[in-house]
Amino acid sequence: MYFLDTNIFVYGLLASEPFKKQRAIELIESALGSGQGCVSYQVLQEFANVALKKFAQRFAPHECQQFMAAAMYPLCRVQSSTELLEAALTLKASTAYGLYDSLIIASAQAVGCDTLYTEDLQHHQLIGGLRIVNPFLNLANIA
Repeated sequence: MYFLDTNIFVYGLLASEPFKKQRAIELIESALGSGQGCVSYQVLQEFANVALKKFAQRFAPHECQQFMAAAMYPLCRVQSSTELLEAALTLKASTAYGLYDSLIIASAQAVGCDTLYTEDLQHHQLIGGLRIVNPFLNLANIA
């Protein structure tokens, strides 16, 4: 099992970053096709915020719902809970990460993921059996 952070979905729609876009699409398609990828409710919320407010061509609410229903809802396996928050606070106390990054890590751990795909955290760091992988690192030198 692997976890996809919000930035994977954002890059999947970002025409200005074609190499990252292609890699993100590969990860999303693999997650949907294999059933091995997952996200949390937090990822849905973060994506909706970016899509509705920060995209150059912002999504209308119904467009956001359509995209999330097709690409994200099927992957959502972690809901918000007090237990998740407690796990995140414990992680925050033992790492240098902020609360929201700790919630992402705790979510991935809660469903037994061994890999977290994100560009926002320390590449190859291992936290309680969860490996953080930046899937875009090798793409920076392609062009």
